Amino acid sequence: MLYRFLADLIVIFHLLFIVFAILGGLLCLWRRWCVLLHLPAAVWAAVIEFKGGYCPLTPLENRLRDISDTEGYEGGFIEHYLIPVIYPPGLTHEIQNVLGAMAIVINICVYLYVLKQKL
Repeated sequence: MLYRFLADLIVIFHLLFIVFAILGGLLCLWRRWCVLLHLPAAVWAAVIEFKGGYCPLTPLENRLRDISDTEGYEGGFIEHYLIPVIYPPGLTHEIQNVLGAMAIVINICVYLYVLKQKL
């Protein structure tokens, strides 16, 4: 039970990291120092997508699920709603390249907006 809970927490953190990597630049409107946290996260997300890699959280989550003896991803809110967002069915390297490019374009737009608001 504890390992399943920890795996679920990792999925939630993973999703929050993805949202932060894409839209976290907006936090710079609130505090300028947020750029120091956001830019590395955005770069990391884009690089992972372009290289066709996996976030290190993925194997950790899978290992915790193995330890907890849970069967796959069925049975809960996390598995039903969040897992397909993070790991869409049919994910290919080409799709990951598109996602990486989208992350970059979205972040450029976010930072242009932030700069416009701050100037």
